[in-house]
Amino acid sequence: MEEKEPMFSAKILKLFTNPINKDNPVTVLILGICSALAVTVKLEPALVMAVSVTLVTGFSSCIMSCMRHTIPNRIRLIVQLVVVATLVIVVDQILQAYAYEVSKQLSVYVGLIIVNCIIMGRIEAFALGNKPWPSLIDGLGNGAGYGLILVVVAFFRELFGSGTLFGFQIIPESWYISNGGFYENNGLVILPPMALIIVGLIIWIQRSFNKQLIGK
Repeated sequence: MEEKEPMFSAKILKLFTNPINKDNPVTVLILGICSALAVTVKLEPALVMAVSVTLVTGFSSCIMSCMRHTIPNRIRLIVQLVVVATLVIVVDQILQAYAYEVSKQLSVYVGLIIVNCIIMGRIEAFALGNKPWPSLIDGLGNGAGYGLILVVVAFFRELFGSGTLFGFQIIPESWYISNGGFYENNGLVILPPMALIIVGLIIWIQRSFNKQLIGK
């Protein structure tokens, strides 16, 4: 009889941790860049988007893994889109019910999770060839890796662009030039080009500490 692999073996844990660092979907595979530019002006919507994509990626991979032996190959992509779209609709309805203001800030970008290349990529590359539990962990790991970049970018954009975090004033009002201080918020930081620059800096820092990523 084949020995059953532990649920939290080293191999399973790597499925979660690798996408956060050396196999990060944003900084290594350069996927999901559009939403990194669009939803990272403020930390709160970026965090909500990160959690939403993580849950959709994880559960869509798990569901597709459960169905992988029953789906005819000719309708494989259609079934994937139906599963992902259903999960996205559920997430969107929950946000509208319990976090309406954030839902308005995210606007169409919640719906665009359906065509997020990270989600479809993990289903095709991993879930359709592996069991449900590893597929769930792989999906959650890739979602978390994507979400981590969103949160880091949003942290710097909101802090230096608005002087706040989660809407709370962090930089003291007395520091601002209008109050006789020395500081002024940098309007460039909240523009889309700065998001791309910050992502580029993260890629540079990551590859400086991980020499094996050079050439990927």
